[in-house]
Amino acid sequence: MGGSRRLLLVSNSRLYGCGGYLGHCQQQVAAFFGEKVKRILFIPYALHDQDAYAKTAREKFESLGYGLDSIHESSDPIESVRKSEAIFIGGGNTFRLLKALYDNSLLLEIRKRVLEDGVPYMGSSAGTNVATVSINTTNDMPIVYPPSFQALGLVPFNINPHFLDPDKKNTHMGETREERIRQYHEEPNTPPVLGLREGSMLLVEGDKATLQGVTRARLFLRGKPPTEHEPGTDFSFLLMAGNPQAP
Repeated sequence: MGGSRRLLLVSNSRLYGCGGYLGHCQQQVAAFFGEKVKRILFIPYALHDQDAYAKTAREKFESLGYGLDSIHESSDPIESVRKSEAIFIGGGNTFRLLKALYDNSLLLEIRKRVLEDGVPYMGSSAGTNVATVSINTTNDMPIVYPPSFQALGLVPFNINPHFLDPDKKNTHMGETREERIRQYHEEPNTPPVLGLREGSMLLVEGDKATLQGVTRARLFLRGKPPTEHEPGTDFSFLLMAGNPQAP
């Protein structure tokens, strides 16, 4: 089913010192959507002010040569997904985003378009979270209550966007990001978690997955020590069914 999928899963929408919205990854975005895609369906459900969010996204994508339609402006969101030629889900609060996808009955529609019809999907931050098995490894506060934590399942593992290394000079005594992911893996049957630092992204083309960007990623497999991976790493083994193990 994943043979035709094309995903660009970005850790963050803005990177310090690299311009404005999507400035740090605009070359990858343009290469990903290419020349065949003319219009992109934007899903701004993760933020409250969806008009302002759509304006920001529209300005960026128009600067790259693409038209952008925001799903919140449509009277029929399901039909918008069915007619879309590309989908982009932006960042914000992951719980709010997932609840809105459930409320609008869009999960199965998006999944079908991406996995069966081959429509390219881009996610950033929360939009990357919902592309995975579940939102259990998001950093966000549960400000609303979605019917389930199960997400789109476009890949058979989880991602932690904005993965943050502990600051050795900081006196903060709360759990580090790594400790929280380790706690997640204390639960049975939990899938791998790919920690994407800001500046990194995962490109999925069919059954091939490659780390892109300028920062490393940290991979967590249940029962194993975490491992560090440089840009260019082949993560295709993560796309295998079940709980894959690193080669």
